Amino acid sequence: MTRLVHWKWQLLAPACGVLLTFSFAPYDYSYFALPALAFFYRLCIAPARHAALSGYLFGLGLFGSGIWWVYISIHRFGGADPYSAGLLTLLLVAVWALFPALTAYLSAKLLAMAGVWFRILAVGLTWVAVEYLRGYWLLNGFPWLQIAYGQLNTPLAGYAPLVGVYGAGFLLAVSAALCAEMWRVRRLRLSGLLALCAIWGGGCLLRQVQWTHAVGAPIKVALLQGNIAQDQKWLEDQRQHTLSLYWQLTQQHWDADVIVWPETAIPVFLSQVKDFYLEPLSALARENGTDLLVSLPSEGEGKSYYNSVMSLGAREALYHKHHLLPFGEYLPLQPLSGWVLDRLAIPLGNFAAGAAEQPLLEAGGYPLVTTICYEDAFGELVSRQVGRAAYLVNVTNDAWFGDTSQPHQHMQIAQMRALETGRYLLRATNTGLSGIVMPNGKISARAPLFTTTALTGTIIPMAGLTPYARWGDSAVFAGLFLLVGMVWRLSKFQPGGWRRNELDGSL
Repeated sequence: MTRLVHWKWQLLAPACGVLLTFSFAPYDYSYFALPALAFFYRLCIAPARHAALSGYLFGLGLFGSGIWWVYISIHRFGGADPYSAGLLTLLLVAVWALFPALTAYLSAKLLAMAGVWFRILAVGLTWVAVEYLRGYWLLNGFPWLQIAYGQLNTPLAGYAPLVGVYGAGFLLAVSAALCAEMWRVRRLRLSGLLALCAIWGGGCLLRQVQWTHAVGAPIKVALLQGNIAQDQKWLEDQRQHTLSLYWQLTQQHWDADVIVWPETAIPVFLSQVKDFYLEPLSALARENGTDLLVSLPSEGEGKSYYNSVMSLGAREALYHKHHLLPFGEYLPLQPLSGWVLDRLAIPLGNFAAGAAEQPLLEAGGYPLVTTICYEDAFGELVSRQVGRAAYLVNVTNDAWFGDTSQPHQHMQIAQMRALETGRYLLRATNTGLSGIVMPNGKISARAPLFTTTALTGTIIPMAGLTPYARWGDSAVFAGLFLLVGMVWRLSKFQPGGWRRNELDGSL
């Protein structure tokens, strides 16, 4: 009978994974994360192998509904047939679903220990620790659908400048675990409710704190969105049209202090356009007192080449993308991955990574942190540079994924970087969503998807460091492990401490 009850819960696991997806953009049902994660916590109150299976099913629902748009890039723009594209998408979902399975397995082990507060905190820490493992280490990291990104419009966003995306995610996971335990354990309801009020009330208060301050006059900016179709972008007979389009859009906005072009807006190598295109453009920028940030591929030593951003105008310099997209800009697991993709006839880039430490670009009279596409998903990459920068710039090309949830999810990630660092963020994209994000993570201006336009507005150069930007993820995790360790020392450790009626009880 007990096993039947567990199977009934497991059948609902994929649906709860889907429910968690709805907490992210473009749906923005932020509070759906609480019941989804509370149900996940309940699934972990089981033998570890059963919990791992439940976690895997939960992960299939989460990633199947959350990153299905990978199919678009592989099939429509990567050239794979529908069968191969579907197979690769399913494989990707199956791999990432292993991480919720790992979380559930470890949580089941922790839930066999005594001390309800230890269990709650330990499971919350386990969730974000596995997120960190997925986000930074495996295959160069895939930090998509991390639970705190869906909380930008809730009180938990107030914690982002303090403890970053992982600290805010920890508090969300703890809140969900509290809800699950309060339902099960009647004696916990008063203290649990007080803890929830403290967590969420504290977030409301923190949202009122201004961690950084202005250091100069407003900067007028223009973000160009060329809306070049992905299947046309690299065609030789379309290059002149693309170059002319961005030239004309730029000519219309010489009154701006900074003009930003999207990722690889120039679809040819630097050496091919430097003399006849970039040098005249840079001269015009200097004449008009404007700085340009343009993006294009550039050559390195030997046969290597980079995905780059170049500043034109008062100062000319290059930034080379450091954190590359696996299976998009380079092939991990060589030579196996290359062999597989060759068999499927899917062409992918093989960029070289730029240095981890590069001089900051300058535009509008101030240094800035530059991220290219996927790099804005790595908070510590931004935070370790932001002390020298007055604002953030992200250039990207989400045309690979069509009119799906991906561009909205990516904008949500960019918003978190602005909130964590207390800086304005300029985001120029090929097909959208281009936007200006304020230091509080709110969007002040946004261009619609799939339109050719120039988004204009003003930003304010900022200085000062948020606690998260000062200390980074390492300090956040050190603090969380210390907290859980202290609670563990105060708890009575009992191997197999769950009583039979607790383990088999229902919600």
